Amino acid sequence: MVSFLLSVTFACGVVIAVAHVINARFIAPVYDVVANLVAFVSAVAASVMLGHWIPAGLSSLAVVCWLGLARRTWRALRNRDAAPAGERVSAH
Repeated sequence: MVSFLLSVTFACGVVIAVAHVINARFIAPVYDVVANLVAFVSAVAASVMLGHWIPAGLSSLAVVCWLGLARRTWRALRNRDAAPAGERVSAH
């Protein structure tokens, strides 16, 4: 039962992370990226220690998505800082 509930929880997290990745305009705030990476890395570690491999795999997929979002956020912040004052920079 624990493995099933963890799988449902982490599957929902994967759906949210994938939706953010698909939405190319979405730029996650830094605190959101950090909090989600910490949460999902912790979930992977806990699931592995409990021997719950499906939840660990789902959490790992979420980690990969959040790493991609972290890269997108970092690039957007870097581009924003490099833009002249008053110029709007797109998320791409």
